[in-house]
Amino acid sequence: MTRFHLDDYVQFLKKISPDNEKDHIKDLQKYNVGEDCPVFEGLWEFCQLYSGGSIGGALRLNHNQCDIAVNWAGGLHHAKKQEASGFCYINDAVLGILELLRYHQRVLYVDLDIHHGDGVEEAFYTTDRVMTVSYHKYGNYFPGTGDIWDIGAHKGKYYSVNFPLMDGMDDTSYEGIFKPVITSIMSSYQPGAVVLQCGADSLAGDRLGCFNLSIKGHGECVSFIKSFGLPTLVLGGGGYTIRNVARCWTYETSLLVDSPLAEDLPYNDYFEYYRPDFRLHITPSYMDNHNTPEYLEKYKQIVLENLRSLGGAPGIQMIDVPHDADVMPDDEEDMEEDDPEERLPTRLADQIVDNPQEFYEHDRDNDGTQGAGPALGNNSSSAKTTTKTTTTGGDNQQTTQQQQQQPGSGPSPTTPPPTAAAQQQQQPNAGTAAGTTTTAPSQQQQPPPAQQQQQEQQDTNNAPPAAAAGTQNQQQPDEQPQQATPQQVVGGGGPLPNSTPTTTTPTTTTTAQQQQPSNTVPPAAAAPTTTTTAAATTPPPPTTTQQQQHN
Repeated sequence: MTRFHLDDYVQFLKKISPDNEKDHIKDLQKYNVGEDCPVFEGLWEFCQLYSGGSIGGALRLNHNQCDIAVNWAGGLHHAKKQEASGFCYINDAVLGILELLRYHQRVLYVDLDIHHGDGVEEAFYTTDRVMTVSYHKYGNYFPGTGDIWDIGAHKGKYYSVNFPLMDGMDDTSYEGIFKPVITSIMSSYQPGAVVLQCGADSLAGDRLGCFNLSIKGHGECVSFIKSFGLPTLVLGGGGYTIRNVARCWTYETSLLVDSPLAEDLPYNDYFEYYRPDFRLHITPSYMDNHNTPEYLEKYKQIVLENLRSLGGAPGIQMIDVPHDADVMPDDEEDMEEDDPEERLPTRLADQIVDNPQEFYEHDRDNDGTQGAGPALGNNSSSAKTTTKTTTTGGDNQQTTQQQQQQPGSGPSPTTPPPTAAAQQQQQPNAGTAAGTTTTAPSQQQQPPPAQQQQQEQQDTNNAPPAAAAGTQNQQQPDEQPQQATPQQVVGGGGPLPNSTPTTTTPTTTTTAQQQQPSNTVPPAAAAPTTTTTAAATTPPPPTTTQQQQHN
């Protein structure tokens, strides 16, 4: 709002209410609030809604998200930079034009309201980037401006077009002065976008109006503007016979979307408002038309002569337009981030609804592979490959299982923790017992499919029962579990000089001790140990302790 209105005036509208109105008598007079612009409950919200509709429509036009944007709540064209006027508090038409000027060199404003669009004309009176055109009642009529010689000033000279009219204006006369003038403007000015104010107080039978236009005659002007195919922002405006305003804007909406309507109104909650005929269109009255053909032809020629003085469409050097932070995303691609470490705006983040228990194919999924997941709280993007080698039931069969484990997130739920006896058997730079070997992830040999199926069947038959609470451990009293330190092993030899533990793809080796099916081993509390190997190692001969256990 402050792109046009003064900050003090906007702050006044924000804080004024019927409860504190008596405390701001001075400000009420200063900002012309209280007479035909009363203070009412929800005034600030009202200004926000209709102004936001016009600005939002202009934004969508700028980004080619629509061809025609409609805001029937807008069109409050009397508001000035620092004061209210004619029940207009914030001039949404000016705000919409200012937004369109960010992408278009020239904007045309056309006003069909019976009152002169003085607020919009005053805002752009000295610029050639906006041409204002107003057809209105003139002479002892609010707001009292809009003479035919009000043509603009400085760079805006001849860019303000006013066509003053008298009582009784009918469809034929209106069309005779509207189409030729608009055609000349489109040819000479060549606007990039149009803002059309469709005040319905120029209709016949309006309580404050004095024209005699039918709904079809009013809508013909809308259709003519639409025929040029320019981005168009359609606004409401005045209108004080409510049932006719609803008829008019309903009919003009059907014209804008190319959807004809039936003449008979459908039954609805407000059906009784449209008595006695309950029809869409109204019949003009028999009032006299004080606009003689000579009068209209004279003023039309004056307007056309002023337009010929333009000498062509004005040019302007366009610059790069800053990014619109308030544009609603048109699709999911607009919500993607360039930098995964950059936080999403709150408005976009609120639109993302993910179940923290699920995994998503998304940059910010919850499996911990990208960014900080809400469930894991881990920022690392690397994953561990865990290899488990198990010797079962004396059959000397091996089962290798790999799974992805997130660093720092603890052991996977699908991988049983190593037993105390298994930890006892692990030594640095040594092979596993019972003839098993440990290989690097890249060099693991997969058995043929038939052999692999046989191994899985044997594993199922010979696997020890699950660990249960209260069972006794089968290790010797003088033996303590030992944890192997991560070291790089090459060909079963010692660690390389100046070698450091590798954390990117470590391999965890767990060897289950041979045991009778009746014995169970509770899980060890110690964390699984890791050792990284570069090639297959030759197992050393079993020690005396291992032979005793085997026997």
